[in-house]
Order: sequence, then C-alpha cells, then structure tokens
Amino acid sequence: MNLILYYFSIPFWRAEVTRISLFINNIDFTDYRISDSEYKEFKKNGRLPNGMIAPFKQLPVLEINGKIIAQTSAIARYCGKISGMYPTNNNFESAQIDQIIDAAQDINFAVTLSGKDKDPIKKKLAREKLSQIHLPKWFQFLEDLLIENKNSKWFVGGSMTIADLAIWRLIGWLKSGLLEGVPTSIVDPYKNLVMMRDEIYKHPKIKEWMIIKYGKEI
Repeated sequence: MNLILYYFSIPFWRAEVTRISLFINNIDFTDYRISDSEYKEFKKNGRLPNGMIAPFKQLPVLEINGKIIAQTSAIARYCGKISGMYPTNNNFESAQIDQIIDAAQDINFAVTLSGKDKDPIKKKLAREKLSQIHLPKWFQFLEDLLIENKNSKWFVGGSMTIADLAIWRLIGWLKSGLLEGVPTSIVDPYKNLVMMRDEIYKHPKIKEWMIIKYGKEI
C-alpha cells in the first residue's frame, strides 16, 4: 500500500492524528510537508504536488494507491482502521471515537472563530470568552467521558485510539502559548485529561516521533 499524507510542516492535530497512528504502528507512509510555494499554487486551483485535485481544496489530504481522500475525520478513521487504533468490529466503540473527533473539530472551530476579528479589543474579548467559558465547557465534557470509561485512562476501551491522539495534539496546540489570550494552564484543572496526555507522551514511538520531527516534546 502506498500512502502519502499532504499537510503543512506543523504538529497540528488534524494531521498528527494520522501521522502518528501510522508511525507508532510501523505502517510505511510518506509524510509530505507542503512548502509555502506549493501552498500558494494549491490555493489557486486545489492541485496537489502530485498533480491531482483535492476534493474540497483543503488540507490534509491522503493519497492511497493513487486515489485521494480528504477531510480530517475520514482520513483519521481510515488510518485508524489499518493501524488498529479504530475498531472494525464494534460499532458502539467506533461511534464513541467519532464523537471525540467531532468534538475536536468543534473546539477547533471555536478557537478559529475567536481569532477572526481584526479589531484587537474585540479579539481580546472573544479570546477571554473562549478561555473562560467555551474551552472549560468542552474540557469538562471530555473530562467526564474519561471518567466514565472505567476500563482505562483512555476515552474508549482499554487502549489508545485515534480519539486520544486527536485530543492530545489539540491540547498541545491550546497549551502552546501560540494562541494569544489562551493561557498555557488552560487544561491544568482537568486531571484526567492531563493524565491521558502524560500517558501518551510515555509511548516510546511517540517520543521518537516528536524528537525526529520537531526536536522536542511539544
């Protein structure tokens, strides 16, 4: 199987959930990092470096044996199935994972929306509302789901899935200090989320990935 993932050269959750599910399970793939010049062309016509057109003219895009799949959740589920990190014979657990991926999308949208206003005062107020109301609400939802799963420290079942990877990287982004107005301590009150995140960092292949690709754990 020939797999090529096209995305930017950043550790963002939309791509990392796929990259890491493949990497830690020793599935070969090409991690194609789009350059600035390639992205300028892509924005014009949606054409990937391989000459194919992205279905929605958005990234990430996964090429599978010369065929294209788009959209974060679809790509994550596909790679989760072939890597053993998404159940193929348990519809309920599959739906449980899907709801976490969809929640990550909703959180992502809320963060993006809070940074859209060009007026610095309005943006500051939007980020305050995000940090004091919206993110705590979402984190409590996720915390409750972790508590509900008595089988492990993970969101679903007894082992790490793509749901855990998605939230782990999403939290990494929100704690990074790169988002103006979002404190790096934003997740600290949610001990189960913190424990889950710490558990992922213990995985030797994840440590290897972060050091190889980014030079440090981030």
